[in-house]
Amino acid sequence: MAKKKSVDLFGDEGGPAVPQNEFEAMLNSSTVSARGLVPGDRFRGEILAVSGQEAFVSTGTPTDAILPISLTKEPPKAGDLIDVIVVRAREGEILVKRADERGVSADTDSLEDAFDMEIPVDGVVLEANKGGFRINIQGQKGFCPVSQIDWRCVNPADYIGKKFEFIITKFERGRDLVVSRRKVLELQRAEGEGEFQRTAEIGTIYTGTIFRIEKYGAFVRLENGMEGLIPISELAFGRLGHPQEVVNLEQVVQVKLIRMIEEESRLKLSFSLKQGGSVNDPWVGIESSYPVGSHHEGLVEHKEQFGIFVRIGNGVTGLLPRSAWRDSTETSQYENKRKGDKVKVRVDRIDTDARKMSLSLPGEDDDQSWREHKAAATSFGTLGDLLKSVKVK
Repeated sequence: MAKKKSVDLFGDEGGPAVPQNEFEAMLNSSTVSARGLVPGDRFRGEILAVSGQEAFVSTGTPTDAILPISLTKEPPKAGDLIDVIVVRAREGEILVKRADERGVSADTDSLEDAFDMEIPVDGVVLEANKGGFRINIQGQKGFCPVSQIDWRCVNPADYIGKKFEFIITKFERGRDLVVSRRKVLELQRAEGEGEFQRTAEIGTIYTGTIFRIEKYGAFVRLENGMEGLIPISELAFGRLGHPQEVVNLEQVVQVKLIRMIEEESRLKLSFSLKQGGSVNDPWVGIESSYPVGSHHEGLVEHKEQFGIFVRIGNGVTGLLPRSAWRDSTETSQYENKRKGDKVKVRVDRIDTDARKMSLSLPGEDDDQSWREHKAAATSFGTLGDLLKSVKVK
């Protein structure tokens, strides 16, 4: 076998120097951020050395990662390239596992290794008890607090008899074994966030389920597990008093991704329901639905110094300016209008591009009530005929 030639990157040891463009390409090809690694990061690294039950993996950072050989499918060799996931990165130490590695063997030493390196293990939920669940971790009994079984536990019975992955949070040989499924979900979310951030595009439509509702909006969980907020302003085209006016828990919806930022090592997503296609836009074809000159009875939405905003339809609000009633004989009536009061208006002008509508009060020239009155009982036909019969000399 030919001996692998060593390369002097900087050309100060007499060896061939790497051209500048090749050196920059090597730096740019690194799949690991120079600012460091966090649990959930996935990368491909080279096995630098194997020592005992550990292998050292290059990370592209000043700190090499440690891969426990006892937890790998096949013993790695120096020079191998493998895909790994970070399970712990703290205090100058990086622990990784193979990207395709699931669980550990059933012996106690392996469970202790899994505890030390925060590697997920399989477990079956046996029963619910006070404060949590009894878990069978490969023949050993463990405990999972109710707050650690899921993002939110509504019905403990839903978990009985099911198999999940857990991370061991407390291990005392022969005594306590405490586990958390939520930590596994957090690791999966961190891994999923990285993939989502690389592939997602603003404006993409996703299918999701409403899982939490607050007064400021509703939270949606996508089919890929990603979660985000639908602000109340993006739930409907009109003003809402509360999100429950349009969405319910467990409701499946179509949403549009409108914002994606990374903040404090978390990916924060914002979605729009009204732009997702599930909600009809009332401003499409509004000129035929609310033509200029048409009369409507609306509700006062809110008041400003310059006028009253009146909702005349779902998602359709117009402005009744103060000048419209300032000279009216019923000025005080409009001055005292409050939110929710009824008011009759006429559509004066529509700006579809700006989604604005100007309203006015129905005037006397709009009063068609005279058409409802019947003709007077007295007929003038006879008098008319009489006048026609009079001959002027």
